[in-house]
Amino acid sequence: MYSDLPADAQRVEPSPFEFFTREAWRSLADSTPLPLTAHDVDRISSLGDPLDLSEVDAIYRPVSALLQMYVDSTRRLGRERHLFLQEPDRPPVPFIIGVAGSVAVGKSSTARLLRELLRRWPSTPRVQLIATDGFLYPNKVLQERGIMEKKGFPESYDRIALMEFISAVKSGKEEVYAPVYSHLSYDIVPGEYELVSRPDILIVEGLNVLQPARTALGQTGAVAVSDYFDFSIYVDAAPEDIEKWYINRFLKLRGTAFTHDQSYFKNYADLDDEDAVTRSREIWRRINLPNLVENIEPTRERATLVIEKGPDHRVKGLKLRKI
Repeated sequence: MYSDLPADAQRVEPSPFEFFTREAWRSLADSTPLPLTAHDVDRISSLGDPLDLSEVDAIYRPVSALLQMYVDSTRRLGRERHLFLQEPDRPPVPFIIGVAGSVAVGKSSTARLLRELLRRWPSTPRVQLIATDGFLYPNKVLQERGIMEKKGFPESYDRIALMEFISAVKSGKEEVYAPVYSHLSYDIVPGEYELVSRPDILIVEGLNVLQPARTALGQTGAVAVSDYFDFSIYVDAAPEDIEKWYINRFLKLRGTAFTHDQSYFKNYADLDDEDAVTRSREIWRRINLPNLVENIEPTRERATLVIEKGPDHRVKGLKLRKI
């Protein structure tokens, strides 16, 4: 049935995304202010993530402008809905952004950067960031269940607690508390919580935030955390590139966080370069790569925006879901 079409047209695969090159994306928000300094960017970036002002200007300034468009449209629809349903006027519920991606891909830097950019817009001064690490089961529970080696996999999270948290935020509850995770002790901090108090925007960052709902055989009507998102971002890169970034980060942590007396990984601080590379590669291929392939990467196509990174950690292109 396609024989009359040009050869190029026959090869085009249908896609729910619109693809933008780096250059095309950079031109989208020339009139958008860039309220960050080089010092701000250095403070936000993570180990091994070469985030600089030029990258922020080319990629994340247009992203922040796009997100503001979505926020404004959502609020406008909310006001019109209240009028139509003759509901009493009420403050808008928080706009929720999910940020997903692999370990070491730079999603934490992306989330922190967007927080700083979005809170500088006049209409959204109150922006909070929550990492889903706080909803991991404590190490004691993971050990009891025999899944300590699967920390970061979907089954290692208290999904009910995370769902209750995100649902309460989206319902407009005045005060909601999220548990706190320590990357130093590699565990939940007992009795410590972060208050989320009706922000304009809440950014939820985590490995598996775009996971679909999981139901028992024959059940229907399950809800996923991502069902509460107004916009979602997946930070993407080739697995072989992420492996290099993971190893480089491990080498840097060996001389910083790993040296702390309270560090869960303090035994790694004395490894020489060769042993550190071997050990980090083994951890990556045994734990993080399987989690990426089996659980994280399959959720990429569920995102509103996919940010694609090249081997140098810089963004090479973006895919925005069509409306």
